[in-house]
Amino acid sequence: MATERTMSTTWRGTLTEGSGTIAEARSGAFGALDVSWAARTESPNGKTSPEELIAAAHSACYAMSLSNVLAKAGTPAEQLDTTATVTFVPGEGITKVALTVRGQVPGVGAAAFVDAAADAHANCPVSKALASVPEITLDAALA
Repeated sequence: MATERTMSTTWRGTLTEGSGTIAEARSGAFGALDVSWAARTESPNGKTSPEELIAAAHSACYAMSLSNVLAKAGTPAEQLDTTATVTFVPGEGITKVALTVRGQVPGVGAAAFVDAAADAHANCPVSKALASVPEITLDAALA
């Protein structure tokens, strides 16, 4: 069954001087978020950026994907700590995504974990959506 999620943003002013508000999530998971060009290219100062939200989505999706790969192999993870770092260059766009995962997975060796991590990356829906990013790296290891 397909699902849809919708978010909206109101922007006021020019790109560099203006600011916006991402509406409260319809799911109720989080409230309104302020966004600005300065938060995207300089210091966040309490505001978010599209890249920060992409990093959040990628780290969550990837962790779910890896959890699924490990469980299907009969070796469910006790814990997966996943970080996604998204690099944005003004005028170029998103140039890099760096995924890092550390896992606590009983009964899995280091090589098998790295293989599972690569499989999860290849099948993660957000990883697939970001496939046009020039550089995506994956650093996977057991904790």
